Amino acid sequence: MLDLWYKNAVVYCVDVETFMDSNGDGIGDFGGLADRLDHVEALGATCIWLLPFYPTPNRDNGYDITDFYGVDPRLGTLGDFVAFTHAAHDRGLRVIIDLVANHTSIEHPWFQEARRDPNSRYRDWYVWSKEKPKDIHEGVVFPGVQDTTWSYDDVAQAWYMHRFYKHQADLNIANPEVREELEKVMGFWLQLGVSGFRLDAVPFLIEYRGVPADERPKDDPHQYLNELRSFVSWRRAQAMLLAEANITMDQVDEYFGPTGDRLHMIFNFMLNQHLFLSLARKDAEPIRRVMAQTPAIPLKSQWASFLRNHDEIDLGRLPDAERGEVFSAFGPAPEMQAYKRGIRRRLAPMLGGDEQRLKQAFSLMFALPGTPVLWYGDEIGMGDDLSLPERNSVRTPMQWADERNAGFSTAPAEHLVRPVVSDGAFDYRNVNVAAQRDLDGSLMSTLQHLIRTRRACPEIGWGRCQVLETTETSALALRYDWRGETILIVHNLADRAVEVQVSLDEVSRLRPLFCNEDDRTMRDASEPIRLSAYGYRWFRAQGERR
Repeated sequence: MLDLWYKNAVVYCVDVETFMDSNGDGIGDFGGLADRLDHVEALGATCIWLLPFYPTPNRDNGYDITDFYGVDPRLGTLGDFVAFTHAAHDRGLRVIIDLVANHTSIEHPWFQEARRDPNSRYRDWYVWSKEKPKDIHEGVVFPGVQDTTWSYDDVAQAWYMHRFYKHQADLNIANPEVREELEKVMGFWLQLGVSGFRLDAVPFLIEYRGVPADERPKDDPHQYLNELRSFVSWRRAQAMLLAEANITMDQVDEYFGPTGDRLHMIFNFMLNQHLFLSLARKDAEPIRRVMAQTPAIPLKSQWASFLRNHDEIDLGRLPDAERGEVFSAFGPAPEMQAYKRGIRRRLAPMLGGDEQRLKQAFSLMFALPGTPVLWYGDEIGMGDDLSLPERNSVRTPMQWADERNAGFSTAPAEHLVRPVVSDGAFDYRNVNVAAQRDLDGSLMSTLQHLIRTRRACPEIGWGRCQVLETTETSALALRYDWRGETILIVHNLADRAVEVQVSLDEVSRLRPLFCNEDDRTMRDASEPIRLSAYGYRWFRAQGERR
């Protein structure tokens, strides 16, 4: 029997090395993570997503892997990982982990043997060219930091393909042996208790770039996604695949599959980019526009909604002028931008530390169709450190308390994996978990209430969404219907109060569920809804209109 638990989940993303240090070496670890699961549970999340924790030279935050079957010794052991998953399951928390199937570190034993011996079985596990490729500068993922997608290896005396940094060699997914090995990797971690995988860089995973035409599979490259889905479902029926795939809406069927038999979930990058355009304009039109273009997806499939994550905000799908609007509003300085297309700031600094706008942004994200995904620290409004290179600006240690090193570690400050944010408005002495715990009106307590409300509204995860017409362009009104129940959620993106009139057929009364004001009064559905500046209101329909 299908277990579609992910349809109504709340996902909390953690970078193990920056969450909690249990042994005083300055680096977060699985012992520390297990010890702080009470925070994740109290917040209301139902699933933890772990960034890569495998052995690594750590030149790309762990995405440069040297062993898919191990744990980075800095973070603990396989035994520590199992102890953590056991503790998570005891709290009713599922665990999903990153599967980086596109590439390995060039220090991986597979690549080292491949470069040394042209007759090695691992030679064809990577993508090589004896001649200098003509497209060496095409398809660069990190412009301004990365120069090419091919590099010459003196030992192999050949060029190797790398969609990302040159220290990350692309695996040859067209090779059946590579596919078989990746299935073993997934099977290994499924056996250790994980409930699925976040698949890194899925469009690059299936593009077969650099592989000779006669060595490529003859079927549609997207069929490989069917193979991955079939394998995880066979090994563990409830396992799911969450894809990082910045796709356009005309590609949705190719990734979900016409009947939902490929990827279970996909991050909705198009909606995320238009959401920030709406926040910049203080107008809901961009959100309405992209939602109107979003096709229906199969019942088994689900979008993942998010505000921020461990990467930059990728604005590459917006036209230049609209991208410029978002840059101007949220990342005007060059040091706030990354790769000519994105913003490398956390949510709170982007919104100027305005708690009302922060609360509204979270409410809006949780109200959108799909499963909400949170980035650790955003629940307390953590800041960033723009002095750190590239994406590390948003990967600073979790701020637990007004204590040395923000309560993250007892190590000397110079030994920390990264510095804690210790100056400005987001100084850990001002922004931390202890200061907001059990404090009515704090960002964290509001988010706890929001998560409880969202989990009590399965209509959002399962139901049909309608974008309702409103009398104000700054307002977004969403209606969800499922199994005879109706949810109405209205947001005002403007910095002024508005009154919104919406038409709700067959609904007579609205019962408040969650809003930015203390209003618990049942109301007539025909009455205008007043929203304060950056206001929001969640309602459940009561009764039918006579």
